[in-house]
Amino acid sequence: MASWISLLLFLLYQSTSQAKENDNVPFPYFLSETSINNVVQDPQTGRIYLGAINMIFQLRPSLHLEARAETGPKEDARTCTPPASACQDTKPMPNLNKLLLIHPSNSSLIVCGSRYRGICSLLNLSNVEQQLYYSDSKGERTYVTSIEDNVNVVGVMSTYRKDARTFDVFLVGKGYGSLDSTKLISTRILQDYNEWVVFESIIEASTVQTTPFVPKYLHDFQHAFKDSGFVYFLFSRTLDGTDNKNLTYVSRLCEDDQHYYSHTELQLNCGQKNKYNKVRAAFVASPGKELALAMTEAGTYGKVNSWNKVLFMVASSDDDENKSALCMYPLNSINERLVDIISACYITLLLSQEKKPTTLFYICDIFSLQKDMLKNYKCGADFLPSPLASKPRYALEATEVWSTSSLLTAVAVAVENDHTIAFLGNNQGDVFKITKVPVQTCLQKKDCQSCVGLRDPYCGWCVLEGRCTRRSECRRAEEKNGWLWSPGQQCVKIVSFFPPNLSCKKTDKIRINIPSLPAIGPSDRLQCNIDSFQSEGTMLDSSQVFCDLPQPSLIPHTPEDQDFVAVSIRIFVNETVELATREFKFYNCAATVRKSENTPCMSCVSSSWGCQWNTLDHTCSDKDDAVVGPNIIGHRKVSRCTAEVKISINYGTSLMNAAARRFSYDKSPETNVLFYVKDKDTGKKMDSTLNVTLYNCSMGREDCSLCKYADSKYRCVWCSKQNSCVYEKLCSALQGGPQNTECPNPTITNIIPRFGPTLGGISITIRGSNLGIHKEDIKNITVVGEPCTHKEEKYSVSTSVVCEIKAIDPKKTPWGQVEVVVNGGKRGTSSMYFTYRDPIPVEVTPTKGPKAGGTLITISGTFLETGFLMEHFGEEIICRTGEYRAEKVPSDLLKVTIQYGKNTVKTISSAFQFMENPIVLGHEPKTSFACGGRNILITGSGFDLIQTALMKVQGDNSSAVEYSHERNDTIIHFRSPAINRSLSQPFRTYIQLDNWIKELKPFDYHPDPSFDELTKTVITETSIIIVTGRGFSRAMTASEAQAFVGDVQCLVNTLQDEKLFLDPPSTTPRARSRRQRRDTRPELLDLVIKFGKGEWMVGSVQYQKKDDLSFYIIIPAVIVPMLLIIIISIYCYRRKSQQAEREYEKVKHQLDNLEESVRERCKKEFTDLMIEMEDHTNDVSEGRIPFLDYKTYTDRVFFLPSKDGANDVMITGKLDIPEARKAMVTQALNQFSNLLNSKTFLINFIRTLERSHDFNARAKVYFASLLTVALHGKLEYYTDIMRTLLLELMEEYVQSKNPKLMLRRSETVVERMLCNWMSICLYQFLKDSAGEPLYKLFRAIKHQIEKGPVDVRVKKAKYTLNDTGLLGDDVEYSILTLQVLVQGEGPDVTPVKVLNCDTISQVKEKIIEQVYRNVPYSQRPKVDSVTLEWRPGSTGQILSDLDLTSQKEGRWRRINTLAHYNVRDNATLVLSRVVHTQHSYDQNHENHEERNALLEDDKVFHLVRPADELDEIKSKRGSIKDKSMTKAITEIYLTRLLSVKGTLQQFVDDFFRSVLCSGAVVPAAVKYFFDFLDEQALKHCVDEETIHIWKTNSLPLRFWVNILKNPHFIFDVHVSEVVDASLSVIAQTFMDACTKSEHKLSRDSPSNKLLYAKEISTYKKMVDDYYKGVRQMVPVSDQDMNTHLAEVSRSHTDKLNTQVALHQLYQYASKYYDGIIASLDEDPAAQSKQLTLRLQQIATALENKVTDL
Repeated sequence: MASWISLLLFLLYQSTSQAKENDNVPFPYFLSETSINNVVQDPQTGRIYLGAINMIFQLRPSLHLEARAETGPKEDARTCTPPASACQDTKPMPNLNKLLLIHPSNSSLIVCGSRYRGICSLLNLSNVEQQLYYSDSKGERTYVTSIEDNVNVVGVMSTYRKDARTFDVFLVGKGYGSLDSTKLISTRILQDYNEWVVFESIIEASTVQTTPFVPKYLHDFQHAFKDSGFVYFLFSRTLDGTDNKNLTYVSRLCEDDQHYYSHTELQLNCGQKNKYNKVRAAFVASPGKELALAMTEAGTYGKVNSWNKVLFMVASSDDDENKSALCMYPLNSINERLVDIISACYITLLLSQEKKPTTLFYICDIFSLQKDMLKNYKCGADFLPSPLASKPRYALEATEVWSTSSLLTAVAVAVENDHTIAFLGNNQGDVFKITKVPVQTCLQKKDCQSCVGLRDPYCGWCVLEGRCTRRSECRRAEEKNGWLWSPGQQCVKIVSFFPPNLSCKKTDKIRINIPSLPAIGPSDRLQCNIDSFQSEGTMLDSSQVFCDLPQPSLIPHTPEDQDFVAVSIRIFVNETVELATREFKFYNCAATVRKSENTPCMSCVSSSWGCQWNTLDHTCSDKDDAVVGPNIIGHRKVSRCTAEVKISINYGTSLMNAAARRFSYDKSPETNVLFYVKDKDTGKKMDSTLNVTLYNCSMGREDCSLCKYADSKYRCVWCSKQNSCVYEKLCSALQGGPQNTECPNPTITNIIPRFGPTLGGISITIRGSNLGIHKEDIKNITVVGEPCTHKEEKYSVSTSVVCEIKAIDPKKTPWGQVEVVVNGGKRGTSSMYFTYRDPIPVEVTPTKGPKAGGTLITISGTFLETGFLMEHFGEEIICRTGEYRAEKVPSDLLKVTIQYGKNTVKTISSAFQFMENPIVLGHEPKTSFACGGRNILITGSGFDLIQTALMKVQGDNSSAVEYSHERNDTIIHFRSPAINRSLSQPFRTYIQLDNWIKELKPFDYHPDPSFDELTKTVITETSIIIVTGRGFSRAMTASEAQAFVGDVQCLVNTLQDEKLFLDPPSTTPRARSRRQRRDTRPELLDLVIKFGKGEWMVGSVQYQKKDDLSFYIIIPAVIVPMLLIIIISIYCYRRKSQQAEREYEKVKHQLDNLEESVRERCKKEFTDLMIEMEDHTNDVSEGRIPFLDYKTYTDRVFFLPSKDGANDVMITGKLDIPEARKAMVTQALNQFSNLLNSKTFLINFIRTLERSHDFNARAKVYFASLLTVALHGKLEYYTDIMRTLLLELMEEYVQSKNPKLMLRRSETVVERMLCNWMSICLYQFLKDSAGEPLYKLFRAIKHQIEKGPVDVRVKKAKYTLNDTGLLGDDVEYSILTLQVLVQGEGPDVTPVKVLNCDTISQVKEKIIEQVYRNVPYSQRPKVDSVTLEWRPGSTGQILSDLDLTSQKEGRWRRINTLAHYNVRDNATLVLSRVVHTQHSYDQNHENHEERNALLEDDKVFHLVRPADELDEIKSKRGSIKDKSMTKAITEIYLTRLLSVKGTLQQFVDDFFRSVLCSGAVVPAAVKYFFDFLDEQALKHCVDEETIHIWKTNSLPLRFWVNILKNPHFIFDVHVSEVVDASLSVIAQTFMDACTKSEHKLSRDSPSNKLLYAKEISTYKKMVDDYYKGVRQMVPVSDQDMNTHLAEVSRSHTDKLNTQVALHQLYQYASKYYDGIIASLDEDPAAQSKQLTLRLQQIATALENKVTDL
């Protein structure tokens, strides 16, 4: 992704220069068929080269393809060591381009890919199809890049001087891949010279190229560049092998440093607290003036000039990879900080004097050096410390200048117009500018405003060309106002016209003011376009243009709704380029009267156009000074227009008579009517401002009070005769004169509410009419005779009064009328009664609810509807509880309070209790398809409190809800909601339990699966239906999925990601729909798959029943001949006795039964094999591998096989030495250690022991292990001793003419020393490489075995690789899932899968394995230390292997299983630790002894009961036949071996590849020792077969077989006997693969040999390739090997029991003391070193031995 974004940035930068003036020309682009990895450009020719997967492209600068070279796919293998022709098991593999560099001096292109161990080639720059150089036979020294796709490689061209010659080279920075070389930084030569070959690494620098450190610190290189004689690498790496947090570093080398002495690293921090800690991409460029100034003013970058270089870096955060930012680091600041680090290291100021390998694997060793060292040795020297790295607190820090919520992966920087533009690309393919606008081409903007609106230094408006371009592409950009861009500049625009407007009846010249007009040259021609009219423009000065206006006939018509027409005046230069445009208005005075027809004169003279009004003809015309007179009203003379009206109208004429006009009213009480005036003679309107208001008094004034409340201006009165509100004159006309009518008494129509509490305090509303005009009119209110306080603020005129009732005297009658007295003493009394009464709440249900609230409670009682509440509840009150905000929830029931108004409070004591919110422990499953409907199980507690449970999925703009369909106190079942299938937005999933909301994390939605077309359309009752597609297992399991054939459901047997295995219908299906039933093909049925709510019809099938016709054919064809044979046989043998006939019939019956049994069992085993042959990797956890620490590892490898085993003193570390002698013993042992470090003494010591007859093989092994520990602190010396002894041993075997036997057994001390040496040297390789596949293999075997029954007594299993350990009976069993609660470890329940045939101890083991899966085996509780309790009901039952309920069969007693106790699926079991008090311990001890006695008295079996002794001695013929038949049937089960083998094959292959792959990182010790063997074989003229045997005996058989058979040597695990049996088969296969002899197999060969017979040839080839590959590797020098061994000694020696080993070694010295003394006395070298005397002194100190001293 990063690479193609880099290409996009590159093309963006380049392409604008290629753009044509024609806007329709498409933007140039190039499409590659495969992903592009690298892009480079030849600066001389401009050609662009693309390195893509399997392809190299050569493009012109215009992006047109010139040539292409195919680089893949290539026949290769991960383990292949070139040349490719020598590799086996190859397959076509893609070739990723890792490195692409221009080599200008010889016009070649350096191309390095991911195939063949990263070998490079040279292609012709002019034609990449021509390959100039390639060689795959030069060995490991020419492997440049990596075969791992995720390992980044960077490079930069440079030169190298040697022998007064200068060579072209390139420097490479490369991360570490599991199969790569360990050179982080290397210098590669580009020509052959002396012993150097092309692409060889010519500089060796051990610290940055040493094996132990590279895998530990994971480097990720991102950029390399040169500047001012230095080479820089930018990369990130982890702190060490235990911390995965990345840090970003820049490292620097002097370009002419031929030893990497100058390699110095500096940590770069991006963002506050190094928030963006992992570099993703970088770019080095000069900042430009504006950015340089801004960086200087910021104060954090130092002084930055525009010509300085700046490192622009994008980095991401480890905490959230989707957050990334851009940071800047001036190269000057980087160099200054690097100088500070170097100088501080030299003068002991900055770095610690103590090495801290846990922080950095290299750091400055402090030397007190002279201060001028840095000046004299700028690039370091061999005697100065190197390489150097500062501590994190001295990192160079920078604040992010731009950040985003996406992963940035590319950056490019350019400077335009002194401004710096950074282009950033993310992993989604988006490209950004720092200017925060989308990256786009200038030509896409078609006008000046949008062009300069970009505020993009790249884009400006080329005024005289009329297009948006870069400044360099505008020919007259340097002229004034010739090229405009923002900020600071505006587009060319017309500011004003003179005249500003013109009558549409006139024409004139116009002067156009354009201040920003560009320079118009003599050859430029201006033109004015006014609609369709064109005129030539002339320049008045530099900013004004004269143009002619069109004739009136050419001016467009004035629109109907306005008095002017606006016409655009457009200024063009050279006919086609528009400079500016602006609207010019042509006015029409005659049209001004349209604005207001009732005031035409006013509209005319008040317009902005300067019009005048003629009163004679009532016309509006253009201003004309020549036309004068009293009839002309000039511009702005508005007052004269109204005077005209006064003159023209005679009041009282019929013009003003509106009686004939009738008006109607709606809900509005009044309306305004505008009248106009016409001249009677001419009919023309004259200016009139007459505005009449019409109103209706009765509208909204239904009673007298409302009528009198009307505004006095309306003169409304209440007319009693009409009983309505009318205009006063209308009422006086009816009644003979005006009446001042008084209003009637108030009327009360309603009382709300009609019930109130006896204590009062509530407000009641009294509705009616004539309830006063003003609030002050209400004089008195009484309710049931009690005063009621008027609430004036709530008064509504005439219609509503609100008052607050008082308490009523209990002695009075509690009901009565309501009375209102208004002004004037008028009274109104209600016809309905108001009643005082007290509410009585009785009960609250439910009585409990969660603290979060949301519980709907119902309060029941009597008179609850009393008073006015917020809502009308009726006989019950229903309300929802709020949140209980106190931190602690009370344990008691709380009272519920109901308040009626101010005075009445009713409570129900102890009515409701808040409980803690529900606890959600987990949810399964954690995924769903978008279609929803998957059953989601929420486990926890406290769910019984909940009334409403719903599951909600919330997106950005959508949501979906599902309510629970089943729940109890501990579980809730939901169907996952269906969501929008586009999935273009993130979704969050919540559950809401009443008011309590919890987000489900994690919970992911996956796109719905897709199904392929069904291939098999005919099914039978015995066939297996296979449905294919994609994405099945993302959010579904076999138990949840449903399948239907027609109307019958099928069992989903197995669900894989791309396959579904369905069992056929058990009954004959029919069509599900009527449509199908009407089909002419009645047997055609829909096959439907249902995943939750999603339903897919994947095809149509035909169901065929088993045709019985064949049986009718077979029976006559088979039975009839058999009957004939029987008849003939009876006839021929009729003299036989009837007993013989019965025997014959019996045998025939047995054969028939055997045949049927074989048929059924083969079918069953084949079905099992099909089901089990699925990818087993999903079942093997890739979690933390429990590697043993180094000490435990060496203890187990060296001493666990000893006679004392785990109690060996070397493992326990306990010596029985009196306290008084400890100091003396310690001192003497140290002297003995010094003596062992004498090669002369040690060789004599070993030779003396091996000459002794009682020094047996076990003693030799133990002695060699002790010697390994004692000399561990000096492994280089140990290796030298081993080499010396091996040379002697080799000489001995060669001279004896039997060299092939060497190293076959541990018959000598040195052979065991070699085994221990390999164990030490390969420990790290085990942890880094081979350990993971070995652990996966072990876990896979264990998992596969435990899937089926395992008999704990006979140690046999249904699934195994070992035929002797195969369970020969078909044991019936079922899988159970137990819910296990561990006592004392919280409420979490762990589901554990077991078998119902498992013994209780087996169940405990599986429970412990699952519950403590993240705990190493040694720290887990043991089976005997825990008890298992089953709680089927209120009481619990302790489960044990044997108790009084154990089933007996004769003398045989069956061990209890889960089936014995009838434990069901999903049962809850409690696992608890056994706590031993003394009493309970004695009691348990007695029970244990009693159980043991029971085991001894009775014969105990688990699954298979061996035949009784009585059965075994039977000698009847029938019994013998039964026995042979049983044996024959048992052999049938050998098919299970194939099933298990097929299931585990991938794991076996992975382990073999990890061990036998020379393409991976081969341990240095292996290469070193194999070269030693090759060297000695050459010296002694030993043949290849013997060398092969030596190598096999020294490594595979001596080390790998031991580790393979004993995984507990390297892992903290337990290896059971049944697992060990299967491991032994694989170990034997490994041994067979390492031998040269051919294994001839036959039917009589052991099953274990036959099992892997097919693969042996492949494995043999792997071994041969491995030996060949190691031989071709670059040799490991003695110095490199010693460096590695010294590091091992330093890291681990202090953890070993060295003193104990010395003490135990001295026991051998003491035992063979005399022989050792004699041997030393005979050795002149020993005598010269006084070794005899030193041993005597040690003996005296250690054991007071009497000597000749």
